[in-house]
Amino acid sequence: MPGPFARQCSEKCRNGVMRKRIIVCPDTMESTMTTSYRLLQLALVVFGAVMLLVYPLAVLWPSGWIWHSGAPYQSDYFMMIVGVYATLGVFLINAARNPQANLSLIWFTVWSSVVHAAIMAVQSFGSGHHMGHLLGDVPALLLVAVVLAVLVLSSGLKQAPHDQVKSDAAVPGAAPTST
Repeated sequence: MPGPFARQCSEKCRNGVMRKRIIVCPDTMESTMTTSYRLLQLALVVFGAVMLLVYPLAVLWPSGWIWHSGAPYQSDYFMMIVGVYATLGVFLINAARNPQANLSLIWFTVWSSVVHAAIMAVQSFGSGHHMGHLLGDVPALLLVAVVLAVLVLSSGLKQAPHDQVKSDAAVPGAAPTST
């Protein structure tokens, strides 16, 4: 296995294959982790950690993060949002280990963030006292969506075809199948 300073796949290699976060060139067997892949891993950890910090953000900057008056814990809906985002944060941090295997979760995060931000942006204009969200959680959600989408696309990650997934991988304790 090449060390951390391995070079990019040479120009003559046209069929580099992504395997376990490393681009392998069949012609020269030179390999390297892609920069966008490493940045994707970093972004997943950073955004996951931020999602774990939704409650403290609401305490520090209520007008940008909560939709009710009073302390964050005084709203049932807000505590539910905190729970949902904390859970998503833990899963995003875990997804950083192997983004390829967690593409569905990453794309869910992208599109649910876009939808959430769009709804909040529209609602911000409906009442004059919610305009702080246009500088707080709305751009934060759009940043998450754009950064994750760009990094997934630039890293070249693709969902594995279903016919390549072993049927015994989905069932714990199942006998291995012969291929």
